[in-house]
Amino acid sequence: MKIAVIGQSLFGQEVYKELRKDGHTIVGVFTIPDKDGKADPLATEAEKDGVPVFKFPRWRVKGQAIPEVVAQYKATGAELNVLPFCSQFIPMEVIDHPKHGSIIYHPSLLPRHRGASAINWTLIHGDRKGGFTVFWADDGLDTGPILLQRECDVDPNDTVNTIYKRFLFPEGVKGTVEAVRLIAEGKAPRITQPQEGATYECIQKKDNSKIDWNQSAEALHNWIRGNDKVPGAWAEVDGQKVTFYGSSLVDNSPTNGQPLEIPGASQPGIVTKAGLVLFGNDSKALLVKNLQFEDGKMIAAAQYFNSGSSAAVELTEEEKTFAEQMRAVWQSILTNVTEIEDSTDFFKSGAASMDVVRLVEEVKLRASGCQLQNEDVYMNTTFQDFIQMCVRKLRGEDGEEELVVDYVEKNINNMTIKMPHQLFINGEFVDADGGKTYKTINPTDGTAICDVSLAQISDVDRAVAAAKEAFEEGEWGRMNPRDRGRLIYRLADLMEEHQEELATIEAIDSGAVYTLALKTHVGMSIQTFRYFAGWCDKIQGSTIPINQARPNRNLTFTKKEPIGVCAIVIPWNYPLMMLAWKTAACLAAGNTVVLKPAQVTPLTALKFAELAARAGLPKGVVNILPGSGKPLPQNSYLNKICAVSNVKKVSLELGGKSPLIIFGDCDMDKAVRMGMSSVFFNKGENCIAAGRLFVEDTIHDQFVKRVVEEVKKMKIGDPLDRSTDHGPQNHKAHLDKLVEYCQTGIKEGATLVCGSKQVQRPGFFFEPTLFTDVQDHMYIAKEESFGPVMIISKFKSGDVDDVLRRANATEYGLASGVFTRDISKALYVSEKLNAGTVFVNTYNKTDVASPFGGFKQSGFGKDLGEKNCCFSFIHIF
Repeated sequence: MKIAVIGQSLFGQEVYKELRKDGHTIVGVFTIPDKDGKADPLATEAEKDGVPVFKFPRWRVKGQAIPEVVAQYKATGAELNVLPFCSQFIPMEVIDHPKHGSIIYHPSLLPRHRGASAINWTLIHGDRKGGFTVFWADDGLDTGPILLQRECDVDPNDTVNTIYKRFLFPEGVKGTVEAVRLIAEGKAPRITQPQEGATYECIQKKDNSKIDWNQSAEALHNWIRGNDKVPGAWAEVDGQKVTFYGSSLVDNSPTNGQPLEIPGASQPGIVTKAGLVLFGNDSKALLVKNLQFEDGKMIAAAQYFNSGSSAAVELTEEEKTFAEQMRAVWQSILTNVTEIEDSTDFFKSGAASMDVVRLVEEVKLRASGCQLQNEDVYMNTTFQDFIQMCVRKLRGEDGEEELVVDYVEKNINNMTIKMPHQLFINGEFVDADGGKTYKTINPTDGTAICDVSLAQISDVDRAVAAAKEAFEEGEWGRMNPRDRGRLIYRLADLMEEHQEELATIEAIDSGAVYTLALKTHVGMSIQTFRYFAGWCDKIQGSTIPINQARPNRNLTFTKKEPIGVCAIVIPWNYPLMMLAWKTAACLAAGNTVVLKPAQVTPLTALKFAELAARAGLPKGVVNILPGSGKPLPQNSYLNKICAVSNVKKVSLELGGKSPLIIFGDCDMDKAVRMGMSSVFFNKGENCIAAGRLFVEDTIHDQFVKRVVEEVKKMKIGDPLDRSTDHGPQNHKAHLDKLVEYCQTGIKEGATLVCGSKQVQRPGFFFEPTLFTDVQDHMYIAKEESFGPVMIISKFKSGDVDDVLRRANATEYGLASGVFTRDISKALYVSEKLNAGTVFVNTYNKTDVASPFGGFKQSGFGKDLGEKNCCFSFIHIF
């Protein structure tokens, strides 16, 4: 079909593109003249395709059609006019000329809200349903017969922008193209618009969008959101015209803030950290996020009383390079401006709303860590302000609300580390109920690092309520998965920026050797968040054929959904990495979390909370509660409490006594090196550590001799010393248990080859220890040491099945390993070992893409990998 497209804007551009895809011939595009030297997007797209483009300033004068304009239109030979978005008055000589007439898109459910401000009035009236109509154009342009309608729910906090982006734009494009398809097929209806329910409201302009304060809070909210962004609801405040943006209804209005007198309002507003709280004549409240002044300057409402107080930041060389890149972007958008100076105003220089979208995307291309919203551009209109805002965001200093952190600072490891020490609940660092605290200890010297808030039951209740609200009512639950992924990726970037600080905190809080903390504790944590950030928009269900499909051709499909609030309890051996393994998957699936770090290692979790807030994760999504936590008597108790409540899902990773079988035909150098790593890695505080080595008798003595030689070379000492191989055990109670564990082995008759004593120096140091001649019945052969204790048992050459029987004779099943050059033997042994992970000629090689978990008393459920991001659990250690 030959079609003339009459309209403008990105909407018109998309309709044009889809019509061409459908095989229609666009014989002409009629749009508005260039503005400030820039063509409309519809014109740009058509010109690129070589389609004739006409840019008439007007179609009629004094109500009469301009003959030469009509003649140029008629010459195109259009069979149908499509008006996807048209701000000009089109004469009836053009509307009625094609043999199929003209159709036009209107953003309301006609006959309700006829007129140019239909979207505004849908919101102002508080309609529960909205939508659009494609109708046959007539002289009134919105009273003609209806061809097609689509409706959607209108959320209480929808704005013109959200409902347009979510439904009216994407579905409107599809609906307009569908209407053309119906016309081409001869199936297009002409339904006369009823008079019942018809409304026509005035066009919303600045002079008639003033706020009448003598209304309920809901009515005020509807008026403000209905005029957001254009023309903007306004009122006089402190003698000047102030426009209000970003309204939402609130149940429990914040009361901590400065009062703001507003003429005509039933009571003063309150400027709080969350924004400006306003009150209706029913004493209920609404919250406004942004304010704009008469000079065009927009600010966060929370900054009303100190909007001019922030000093400019000095740019680094890298930031200066970014600024010059953005200057070039501004120049490419503002083609009518000779030179972009610091004082150049984006909007006063002719930029429009579509230019804002482009600018935001241009920033993302050049600085992925700078996630802008359109509002950020409106609030920073000059080039200098815009650059300052971008730089603050890149540095993580922009906080919509200032994040108040009471740091404990220490000058250590050639840097100043800044450690939060309070609970983190609903986006804020707060003291525990009653001011309860405890001391966290540096295992290197046994001294206190700082006092940490000790969560009480009431604090847990507050955190769970915040997480529940963030999931059910907050923006996290409604967020586009791709945007959620960007935030998680931004969090990973911030962790990388602070990796040296995080590794230092991990070293002084858990005793982890700094270089290992940098590579593994922190490095894998960053990898984990990046990996799951990529899964956010790839969590999808499946379509399943069913037997009952005929004759009605029914279809079944599944959908994966987040669970809600996830409780996470993590151990003390890898404080940050265990947090990452559990939390990243939960967040990627759209859940919120309440996490309890181990009592002895809370500091990297609290630093993580700070970075999560600075990355832009909404309030309540992440909550961190340091606390004591009572030891649970048995694992079955966890299953019981989950079952008797509401059958909560639970995932358990409970450690192990992992066997490592070393055959005589192994690569001896590699077996010694990896065998030591399998036991002594991270001071032996490793859930998959090889709890018992089975060494073939032909190489047993040689293997033991080589290990002892290597152990003697290990340097025990300060974990911040780059030459240290072996740092302190995590805490005093664990050190005491290690001493008792080894004393038991000696009493049972195992041969102590080296080690087995507490190092006589401040702190919780324990020598790497080796036992041989360990028999299957011994305590140390069956129980996990969770420390640097190598347990070696000998097995007879060639007796593969017997050593497999002995290796599997444990209640655990987390990991295992085998060293041999015989590939057939390696495959046979790995198949027979009862463990979640079997390492072949290597050890300790975990990866974020590979699932991790165990059998038997080592727990159930998996961490990491694709499946874990689709199914979120309550993770408990």
